[in-house]
Amino acid sequence: MKPFAKPIYVTRPFLPPLKEFCQGLEEIWEGRWLTNNGPILKRFTRELCNFFETDNICLFNNGTLALQIALKGMGISGEVITTPFTFVATTHALFWNNIRPVFVDIEPDYYTIDPEKVEAAITPSTTAILAVHVYGHPCEINALTDIARRHNVKLIYDAAHAFGVKVGNKSIAHFGDLSMFSFHATKPFHTMEGGLLVFREAGLKEIFDYLKNFGFKNEVEVAMPGTNAKMNEIQALMGTLVLKYLEEVIYKRAKITDLYRQLLKEVQGIRPVSNLSRDVEYNHAYMPIEVDEKEFGISRDALYEKLKHYNVYTRRYFSPLICDYACYRNVSVKDPLTVARRVANCILTLPIYDGLQLTDVETICDIIESFQIRGRFL
Repeated sequence: MKPFAKPIYVTRPFLPPLKEFCQGLEEIWEGRWLTNNGPILKRFTRELCNFFETDNICLFNNGTLALQIALKGMGISGEVITTPFTFVATTHALFWNNIRPVFVDIEPDYYTIDPEKVEAAITPSTTAILAVHVYGHPCEINALTDIARRHNVKLIYDAAHAFGVKVGNKSIAHFGDLSMFSFHATKPFHTMEGGLLVFREAGLKEIFDYLKNFGFKNEVEVAMPGTNAKMNEIQALMGTLVLKYLEEVIYKRAKITDLYRQLLKEVQGIRPVSNLSRDVEYNHAYMPIEVDEKEFGISRDALYEKLKHYNVYTRRYFSPLICDYACYRNVSVKDPLTVARRVANCILTLPIYDGLQLTDVETICDIIESFQIRGRFL
C-alpha cells in the first residue's frame, strides 16, 4: 500500500467561498473599522444570540482568554475540581487566576469528568467545578448539576469542542452557570481564532465587557483592571460566513464518523469511542479511537509513527495528562486517575474534516488494519 501523495492531517479548517470573504473585506476596507466593537462584530453577535436563543453571550479573541476572564469575572477562587484529560489551556486558565486545580478521574465511555469522583473531592475550599465536554461529548450534565446545587458551587463547562452540540434538542450552552466555546481554526466552527462565553447570569455581561477591554467603563472611567481580549472585524467576518455553512459541515463530518466506525468495528484491538447517544446531536469534532496494544499487536505510539510513514498525521489527544506536565507536577493529585492514565496511553484521534474524502477514510482504515494483521506475527 502506497503512502498518500499529499499529507492527510488530523484536521483542516473549513473555509467559506473566497468571493464571499472578499466581499466582506471590501466592507471592512470601506468602513476602515478594524476592531473595537465594529459593525460586523455587532452583526455576528446578533447571529449568535439567535443561534443560542439568549442575549447572555460575550465574544473574545480566543478561547483561552475567554475562560480566564470568565473565572475572574465570576469571582472564582480557592480550589476548582477539574479533569487532567484536556487541553492545557483549561488548567492554564485556573493558574492565571491563582486558583488551585484539583484533578479527578474521568469516566471510561466518553472520557468526561466522573461525577462520583467530583463529589468525593469537594472541600470547604471548593468554589467551582470546571468540566470539559471532551471531543464534544457532553458531560454527565444531570449528575454534575445536582452536585453543584447541593454543595453550592459554580458549574463551569469548557465547551471548546462542543459548538453546535445539543442534548435533548437543547443547546449544550444552556447547562451549568457558564460555557466557553473555542473558535480556533481546528474546530468545526471557527473565526480563525476566537472564543465565546454563554452564561446564565445576565449581570456578568457588563463585567466581561469591562475585563476584555482594559477595564474601561466609558471614555474616562476604568472600572477594574482588565486586558485586551476583543474580537476584531476580520475574525467576526469569518464567523458570520462559517456559521452559514455549519449544518453542511457537521453533516459531512457525520458521514466520515459513520464510515470510520463501520470500517474499524471489526478490527481487533481498535475501539472507537463508545456508541453515540441517541439523545445528543453531535458536531463530530474529533474521531478518537483506543488502541489495545495486546490485541492490536502494536502500541498506540507505534501506530502513530507508522501512519506518518503513509503521510497520515494523527494526534494523541490528550497525552500526557495535564498533571504530568512539568509545570503541574507539584499540584496535589489525591485521585489515582486510573481511567485517565489508561486512556492517555492508548488514545489516538484520526483525521476528520469536512473536505476529507470517504475514499481516503477507507484507505486510512485499510492501512490501520494492515498493521494489525502484521502485528500478530511480530
